[in-house]
Amino acid sequence: MRFGRKGAFATASVSLIATYAASATPIPLYGLYRTADGLTYTDLSLSAVVYFVGAVSSLLFFGRLSNHFGRRVSAFLTLLLMAIAAISFLNVHSALPLLIGRFLQGVSCGLASTALAAWVVDTQPEKPAWLAPAVLSCGPMSGLTLGGLASGALVDFGTEPRVLPYVVILAVLAICLLLCFNSMETVTRKPGVLSSLKPQLGLPPSARRAFRVAVFVFVPTWALGGFFQAFGPAMAMEQLHSSSALAAALVFASIMAPSPIGASLAGRVSVANAQRIGMVSFVLSIGALVYTLNNGLLVPFLIASVCAGIAQGAVLSSSINSIVSQVTLEERANVLGLIYATSYTGAAIPTLVAGQFSESYSLVQVISAYGVMAAVGCLAILVSVRTATKAQAEAN
Repeated sequence: MRFGRKGAFATASVSLIATYAASATPIPLYGLYRTADGLTYTDLSLSAVVYFVGAVSSLLFFGRLSNHFGRRVSAFLTLLLMAIAAISFLNVHSALPLLIGRFLQGVSCGLASTALAAWVVDTQPEKPAWLAPAVLSCGPMSGLTLGGLASGALVDFGTEPRVLPYVVILAVLAICLLLCFNSMETVTRKPGVLSSLKPQLGLPPSARRAFRVAVFVFVPTWALGGFFQAFGPAMAMEQLHSSSALAAALVFASIMAPSPIGASLAGRVSVANAQRIGMVSFVLSIGALVYTLNNGLLVPFLIASVCAGIAQGAVLSSSINSIVSQVTLEERANVLGLIYATSYTGAAIPTLVAGQFSESYSLVQVISAYGVMAAVGCLAILVSVRTATKAQAEAN
């Protein structure tokens, strides 16, 4: 007997969170891979780059597959890809298995953000009305945080640190697969799979100005997230003097977990104020990150990182809202695809460049460059908001 609507909603929600939790599982082990297997900063940065490439490729080419194959089959594919990635990590003694696994994780997360998210929407309960939006907005970040912290704890306190985190997450994914098998389908299969693989990105004239402004938010904020993903464990070990995998996980989680708080705060003010205050706070937080990292202060570093995460959530949510509020429901999917493609690209390219420079410069110097990038974005936002406010005042 298959689960009904409530059971399918629970399955889709748990699977979405589990997918992102699995994607964070290898990150606390980066320090171990570097010391035991000789992986370089370039290798670690490439692991983040291929993850972003996999995610944006999945969004571009496979984003509409669930409309044709069905939500349940697409969820199966999402979870299977993540399981294959976890199996790949069991044999990391060089860069290749890590890169293959991270690419597959990116593809899986891209599918999750479309197929599993759509399944959540399809099966959402009437009450409470806030539950499905909460899952969609906080689920991925919650999964990343839980996965990273659980993996770090298993590495530090469990046996077989190179194996146990992946065995545990494989068990979780297997449970999710069983739940999917017993859950209801919400979409009738239909032809047109090949035509659905053609990317459809669009930006209506009504949203172009908001998008041009938002680019200066998307690139520096996602770029910093990519830096933490690639170099979080290295910062914990080399600059903050902690060899603990849990500390590495805390460094990564500190920038990811607070984002929903920022999104909530942004909803209480205008878009212009959220962008302006958020970007200034983001730049100041990076300045604090540079100072605490240079002085090896772990707890103050985590506090600064939390502040950066809150600011990041505020400016991202307000910027996305400024764009999607200008488009119709039919245009929204293509516009969101463009937003995420821009964001993932904005994370991948700086991370690739950072990997090259990290071989010659310290991590403090590298993250300082991210601060300069954020300052440029902040200046652009301040000028744009001021210009728009002035134009609106003259029009009135």
